[in-house]
Amino acid sequence: MKKGQTTGIQAALTSALFLGLAPIFGRQAILFGFSPLAVVALRTSMAAGLLLLIVATTKRAYLYIYPVGLVGCILAGTINGLGSILYYMALGRLSASVGQLLYSLYPIFVVFWSFLDRQAPTRLTMLRIGLATCAVILLAYTDSGTVDIIGVAYMLGAAALYALHLPINQRVLYEVPAPTVTLYTLLAMSAVVVPAYLVFDRQWPVAATVIWWPVIGLTVVTFLSRLTLFLGVKHIGGMQTALLGLGELLVTVTLGHYWLRESLSISQWIGAFGLSVSLLLIKFEGSKPDRSQGPGGWLSWIRPPHKMPPDIPWGPHS
Repeated sequence: MKKGQTTGIQAALTSALFLGLAPIFGRQAILFGFSPLAVVALRTSMAAGLLLLIVATTKRAYLYIYPVGLVGCILAGTINGLGSILYYMALGRLSASVGQLLYSLYPIFVVFWSFLDRQAPTRLTMLRIGLATCAVILLAYTDSGTVDIIGVAYMLGAAALYALHLPINQRVLYEVPAPTVTLYTLLAMSAVVVPAYLVFDRQWPVAATVIWWPVIGLTVVTFLSRLTLFLGVKHIGGMQTALLGLGELLVTVTLGHYWLRESLSISQWIGAFGLSVSLLLIKFEGSKPDRSQGPGGWLSWIRPPHKMPPDIPWGPHS
């Protein structure tokens, strides 16, 4: 296994750890009195502001991005911002565990979007997707109660939009470092979710009546998960990062079991095992995402100019 692939796998697994904490913090914030729109607006804008401050004061070279790459980040951020709104609206109607189970279907959408961009999945990737899908079905199987159809629709829409932004950012990451892509994508997300909150909600949480620690925790995991997510996409591609990202489901299920005292059925434990096998099979995947799609892919327009500025410290492919 090459160094770049190892870095990508480690980054993707770390991102999955942080993303697995997000529904726990998000659901807790909603239960503590925050509206779903307030949660998504606060966590996104605070994470973007924190990253902008760090980059502007320590690594100003990362502020540079070529114009088409910036457009790609804005597009990806807009799409993911809309997906985030759907995600937290779903969390307002579903439990964290059920919501994350549904959200974990996003690798299937990644395969579809990547296929349109001429990134054909390997047989092993298709096997892992099938195994992961069966695992999610087993994990989602429960005999208790009914599922909120609107909440389910919101979460599946969020999964599809989250999957769509990965191949877009992957194109930009061919030439731009992960911190730069993370920064401009988060800023674009903020430009979507904050106005949505101001227009459709407007109820600012009062410090004396709500508990803020879940929102602070959600901001931190958003900040860290985005950096590691795009580092993973850069080195192993959006499709493999999405499959490894299924590890976030294991994090959520584990926290639900030990922190929230939720129990798993035998079928759910079998599903968790199958999902683990799907994650471990990453070892046998190719070392790099395919960068030779050629003309015709629906994202082929996202490419740098022929001559990159010579004074950019990070340079092409760094």
